[in-house]
Amino acid sequence: MNPEKLLEVKRLRTHFKTETGRVTAVDDVSFHVNKGEILGIVGESGCGKSVTSQSILRLFDEKYLVKYEGEIIFKNEIDLLKLSKAQMRQARGNEISMIFQDPLSSLNPVLTIGFQIAEAIMLHENTSKEEAMAQAVEMLRLTGIPSPEKRVHDYPHQLSGGMRQRVMIAMSLACKPRLLIADEPTTALDVTIQSQILDLIEDINKRFDMGVIFITHDLGVVAELCDRVVVMYLGQIVEEADIYNLFENPKHPYTKGLIQSIPHMDGDREEELHVIAGTVPSLENVPVGCRFAPRCQFADEQCNSQAPELRGIGDGQKVRCWHAEQIAERKEEVYATS
Repeated sequence: MNPEKLLEVKRLRTHFKTETGRVTAVDDVSFHVNKGEILGIVGESGCGKSVTSQSILRLFDEKYLVKYEGEIIFKNEIDLLKLSKAQMRQARGNEISMIFQDPLSSLNPVLTIGFQIAEAIMLHENTSKEEAMAQAVEMLRLTGIPSPEKRVHDYPHQLSGGMRQRVMIAMSLACKPRLLIADEPTTALDVTIQSQILDLIEDINKRFDMGVIFITHDLGVVAELCDRVVVMYLGQIVEEADIYNLFENPKHPYTKGLIQSIPHMDGDREEELHVIAGTVPSLENVPVGCRFAPRCQFADEQCNSQAPELRGIGDGQKVRCWHAEQIAERKEEVYATS
């Protein structure tokens, strides 16, 4: 039985205005999220992870946005890019919710956290303020905040970073959305609190059978939490695979480099960590051929002159590389430190 597709992104492109002209921050991105699945989107800073997630919810200011292109199909029937502004506002928080990286900048400092959660409920559901506040207490209890009856009257500055993130999760779940987008929700938290937040997201995913898009630069988190993974580089997807194949049989040299860069507890402490040579090019100066070619030890004339398409190579795995099969066979050489 095929899983139910909750969201399908088709050839998404997001164009912005800059002082030097138009740039395409997300270019030809296609992927899907199934009901009850956790999909990881991973890559270096600036690779387009957050732009992709915010494009799904159409969050960008039109002063800087040129346009979105492609399709974002929700529940096999609705193209989010064709909804009116009013329809999109109704979908945000109700059908699709998002947890942002910095909860302090996302919460209103002059309103209690209870009111902010209740406000989201009243916006999308026909409930009184009293009913909404009661639901806010239950949402705080669900996310593990102690004494939620008292905490609803607290302001954001009175909470720790981990508790503020739990408030954001409570707010995002208030209307029981079908899809949750988590944009690096553990980045600013210490390791212990990170683990608690990850456990909470996993529990919520199973309890409500909702789809989750989890955005991170941390492959360790991906290995622990996700079912499938999309790897992005310079605005494009370079590899897509289930969690097992990504770590056991990575096909793209960029993915291999990321995995090799992960420190190991049992490794030689004096050995230098693997580093991917070079730097990510600017979006204003995108390479003509493969975007990773300037940093790839296997790049040839074809790589430098022709842009590869994202193609399937079996077991649901996809890769954007001319020589993925040959590179996969040369594991020792690929994994050698540059």
